[in-house]
Amino acid sequence: MGNKFDLIVIGGGSGGLAHAQRAAEYGVNTAIIESDRLGGTCVNVGCVPKKLMWYAGLHAHQLQQAENFGFNVSSDGHDWSAVKANRNTYISKLNGIYKNNLDKRGVTYLKGDGKFVDSHTVEVNGALYRTQRILIATGGVPRLPCISGSEHGITSDEFFELEERPKKVALVGSGYIAVELAGIFRALNSDVTLFVRKDGVLRKFDNVISEGLQNAMADSGIDLITGFNPCELREANSGLHLFAEDGRKYENFDAVVWAVGRNPNTEMLDLEAAGIERDQHGFISVNEWQETNVKNIFAVGDVTGRPALTPVAIAAGRRLADRLYKGMTDRRLDYEQIPTVIFTHPPIGTVGLTEDAARREFGEAVKVYQTRFTPMAYAFSENKVKSTMKLVVTGPEEKVIGCHVIGDGADEMMQGFAVAMRMGATKADFDDTIAIHPTSAEELVTMR
Repeated sequence: MGNKFDLIVIGGGSGGLAHAQRAAEYGVNTAIIESDRLGGTCVNVGCVPKKLMWYAGLHAHQLQQAENFGFNVSSDGHDWSAVKANRNTYISKLNGIYKNNLDKRGVTYLKGDGKFVDSHTVEVNGALYRTQRILIATGGVPRLPCISGSEHGITSDEFFELEERPKKVALVGSGYIAVELAGIFRALNSDVTLFVRKDGVLRKFDNVISEGLQNAMADSGIDLITGFNPCELREANSGLHLFAEDGRKYENFDAVVWAVGRNPNTEMLDLEAAGIERDQHGFISVNEWQETNVKNIFAVGDVTGRPALTPVAIAAGRRLADRLYKGMTDRRLDYEQIPTVIFTHPPIGTVGLTEDAARREFGEAVKVYQTRFTPMAYAFSENKVKSTMKLVVTGPEEKVIGCHVIGDGADEMMQGFAVAMRMGATKADFDDTIAIHPTSAEELVTMR
């Protein structure tokens, strides 16, 4: 038998790293298994490089506005390869920081694929490792549609491998990955068409978000094609041709990006060897304590089918370590009121219940406050990008149970309002807070 540990973490992404490092701080003999670069999806092909590309799009928009503020700005275009090189350098630096953090905490790093031999034994590169507890944190992988020619398209992973910007691009999907990448491509001057199965984007979000984004996309020049169910992607000399089940055909794309969901990354694990159960979608089943059906095996993050957000995986991993190794017996992640941001153009910030969900739960006790305005940044501009904000409240005390914003600065302002809601803030608390003027955020404390 090979090395023995108190804890083995399978997956060196956000949730796995957070759990491993917190456990090691508590004196637990810990190993972490990862076959790819440390940091997982978020650092390597997710939030971090995506945000860097979003900044590129943001700078493009700001250059367009600069003349209105007295600057003589000229540009010879955007160098995609330069951004890619800088981005890769930054990501490599982060990979090294994660490795140094593991070393400082005494966590053993096993590079390779881990698979179960039994509920206490994991195999890596032919070696066997025995442990008391195991955490699965292997995340998710992009899904390809089951249609002819799907291999000619790319996913969000391959987006970061593009050597140059495609001049004409199609994105298939209606979720946050699809709309974020659509915004980046368009801001950097690609011809963008977004194909969705139903009638719009971000359908699980509040209507002010989905409608506001669709209006902003239309104003920016993104074509939205609704009711589109792809049946074939065909490669030709003139480019990629996308076909729908109803006979519609769209031609000559330089790239087609699939953003149709993500699957749990479990194929290599051999979960059956440890008796671990999965749900009907293949995600590892866990209870509110992150426990699987096997008493010494736990799971956090995207592999569980819970909200696929980096801070969620990190919080779940740290809280689990607190409970298992620090005696905090009630420590667990509350999956209610999770704030999130979508890095579109303009960005979106949201926390709590949508208006529809609130009315289903609280009925006539729900009241809504809403505003739509033009931020001062566009005072001199002919192309004015609107901001929309909504507060959803309930009960005679008007407790704030939903906060939804689309507009410049939404990504930065939402964190503080999420804290207020977590503490049970009411509309009166918002009203009694002195506004910071002139800002967009002040609108959230001045609504009537």
